Amino acid sequence: MKKLFLGLALTAGTLAFAQETTTTNTSPLKKDAQPVRFGIKAGGNSAYFSQQQFGMNSQKLGFHAGAFVNIPISKHFSFQPEVLYNQMGSRDVISSLETDNGVTNVKTKLQDKVTMNYISVPLMVQMRPTEKFYVEAGPEFSYFINGKNKGEATVASTTGGITTTTTSSHSEDIDKDQINKFNFGLGLGLGYDITSNIGINARYVNSLTKIDKSRPAAENNNRVFQLGVNYKF
Repeated sequence: MKKLFLGLALTAGTLAFAQETTTTNTSPLKKDAQPVRFGIKAGGNSAYFSQQQFGMNSQKLGFHAGAFVNIPISKHFSFQPEVLYNQMGSRDVISSLETDNGVTNVKTKLQDKVTMNYISVPLMVQMRPTEKFYVEAGPEFSYFINGKNKGEATVASTTGGITTTTTSSHSEDIDKDQINKFNFGLGLGLGYDITSNIGINARYVNSLTKIDKSRPAAENNNRVFQLGVNYKF
């Protein structure tokens, strides 16, 4: 992990230095390009697994947070590498049943939630059709840190207007030996600069590598929607 951060820092620093020392008349692409800027970003995630149907019952809420450097290529294009702490996973309502025998009504709900924590390195190319609005696309490389699998069963029994609820739960760490440490995905997003320092952004990342080593990749990879804010120094 130290090599990952060091490599990104050296790459960003080299590119930033090259950007600052190159004169504006060396290439027509550099005309009107903005300076290199560093920043921080954070926001919410809504994640699920590829084998699930997209919907409210499958969305695992989490967050992302980290830093980035925006390196202009021309007036309308820039390159933005990022380093993020990134939560993915899924939530699944396994079953939700209701029975009524005329005397007692019983509602049973079983739910599982998987949280997977990654260090992610998106490498986004941004295109600005206007000064404040941009669209972006690029690869994302992630490294699995740890995760948890939590489950909960709730039974609500109502007799004569009186409801009794019982809940049982379990929680265990995800076996790292069963998980692919590296995750590769493709991201597509858009953003808007509210001011010269503050902006908002949305991104969808579709992973192409499988999560569980023992299962096929087509039904076993991450999907995540991200919505956040960013601040450029």
